[in-house]
Amino acid sequence: MDNLTTPEKIRLISKRLGKSMGDLAEATGQTRQNLSNKMGRNNLSEKEIVALAEAMDCTVEVRFKLPDGTEI
Repeated sequence: MDNLTTPEKIRLISKRLGKSMGDLAEATGQTRQNLSNKMGRNNLSEKEIVALAEAMDCTVEVRFKLPDGTEI
């Protein structure tokens, strides 16, 4: 699943949970069209990703890996 973009992961999870983009848009306080546009451009802020995850009862972890392999 690491090869999927964030919007692809969101679509996959929402489909498994039976939630539409309209459901997610409503839960995150935006229009379906606005969410669709952001997902299409892969232009979601970290705050929006967290809100979408919460709407799907999921958690999100953001990690950075330094060139030496150290994760932060």
